Amino acid sequence: MTTLAKPAMRPARPEFSSGPCAKRPGWTPENLQNAVLGRSHRSKPGKARLKEAIDRTREVLEVPDDYLIGIVPGSDTGAVEMAMWSMLGARPVQLLAFESFGKDWVTDVTKQLKIEAEVLDAPYGKLPDLTRVRKDADLVFTWNGTTSGVRVPNADFIAADREGIVICDATSAAFAQTLDWAKLDVVTFSWQKALGGEAAHGVLILSPRAVARLESYTPAWPMPKLFRMTKGGKVTLDLFEGATINTPSMLAVEDAVDALKWAASIGGLSEMQRRADANLGVLEAWAQKTAWVAFLAEDPAIRSNTSVCLKVIDPAVTSLSEDVQADFAKKLAGLLEKEGVALDVGGYRDAPPGLRIWCGATVDTDDLDALTPWLDWAYASVTAELQTA
Repeated sequence: MTTLAKPAMRPARPEFSSGPCAKRPGWTPENLQNAVLGRSHRSKPGKARLKEAIDRTREVLEVPDDYLIGIVPGSDTGAVEMAMWSMLGARPVQLLAFESFGKDWVTDVTKQLKIEAEVLDAPYGKLPDLTRVRKDADLVFTWNGTTSGVRVPNADFIAADREGIVICDATSAAFAQTLDWAKLDVVTFSWQKALGGEAAHGVLILSPRAVARLESYTPAWPMPKLFRMTKGGKVTLDLFEGATINTPSMLAVEDAVDALKWAASIGGLSEMQRRADANLGVLEAWAQKTAWVAFLAEDPAIRSNTSVCLKVIDPAVTSLSEDVQADFAKKLAGLLEKEGVALDVGGYRDAPPGLRIWCGATVDTDDLDALTPWLDWAYASVTAELQTA
């Protein structure tokens, strides 16, 4: 039986949840004091703040000038659904499914929209065969697998002369990984991921090709009001200038503006990416010298630098039944939370048992340095409990 003394240092901020994610360093509720409250979101101040969130998104995320940016209901899920319901059905469809949310999009396309799509799938920790992506088909995929810790390394698998449109769920990749805008026609994300913002709203970014699809194609199915982006055969441009389909939370908008200001103040996109890479580097260095743990994404080239997923590889645990392994992982996450050193770090409910630690730019590298000894302590503690059971 092995026991370890509790580490002396604790993370200053133990919020390592993969969504909603840690607030930006230095955040306090006072940052929201200028929120447009008690006013219509369609008032001049309300629309101005919404437009500011759009403009700051374009600046920090380095979105091309001819792409449209809108704030939509339903978080990233709502943004993806708007795109799929509005644009798919015009030509063949392919979907990449290598984690839980990608599998959700498969269900919606094949079961709800009833489109006979080709699904390219892979188990957790792997990527599908990207060479099978066709240029004549529409493509739906997650850039970064929030629940698997796997990301596409680049967009080289998408043809520059593609005929279809590409819908990219980038919610845990935006602001941390390099999105190849020339290859993407729809990009979606939510504030509560890499920006550490508040939930409920999604961001929908459309290329000129996506706009052309909206204006040239009418789906066969009824279109719910929340998904409608056209009127009279033309894209409703007001949606991308600060108007919204339904009433937004101006507190959430203010929080997003605050996060975007912070991102710009530290150096913009390149610094956000550097911070996420440095955070991943801490866990990679620790895992390399730690015998009981490994990354779910074994290949470093496809390993996420935001939603980092870890698995237990100690034979003393992996030789046990699946139920016992799952219970072990829950106890590991629970002990870390009980000690107040890592909150909400259990693996996603549909993913293999393990830990999932957010490493996006709003997390400080020093906190991950302080966390790793606690991971070893918690593992030793739960293992000792298992041996005495």
